[in-house]
Amino acid sequence: MSLAKRNEGAKVNSDINVTPMVDVMLVLLIIFMVITPMLQKGISVDMAKVNNPTPMQDADKEDALLVSVMRDGTVYFGADKIAVDSLTGKVKDRLASAKNKMVYVKADARAHFGSVVQVVDSVRAAGVDDLGLLTDQRKSTPNAPPAAPAGGQ
Repeated sequence: MSLAKRNEGAKVNSDINVTPMVDVMLVLLIIFMVITPMLQKGISVDMAKVNNPTPMQDADKEDALLVSVMRDGTVYFGADKIAVDSLTGKVKDRLASAKNKMVYVKADARAHFGSVVQVVDSVRAAGVDDLGLLTDQRKSTPNAPPAAPAGGQ
């Protein structure tokens, strides 16, 4: 008489089913792709590129006063299009309720110098002493000549 042997361990599938995980990751990817463009504050501007920009982390805060000058001379205060004439009044109104008394100016690299000067003058007329000009970091070129040594010959 032989004994009946049950082999239940052979029926167990130990493979990991990654299909639900892939579905969740694709949904998260789509959500982040849709949300990311909305995170940018203000208007998109092609700012001037410089070698040594000064970091201004306060410009990214929610309550930062941001003035944008477009290539064609159009001025935006935050995300609202505004005339340069009324910029002084709007800045004064917002400064009364703002904790940070600094105004940040984002000017397009190809904007006319006169347009940027008008905006800066209007902001200064509102009583702003701290004015930040936002710029982007210039990307270093791989074939750029090395910097001259200090002291020189």
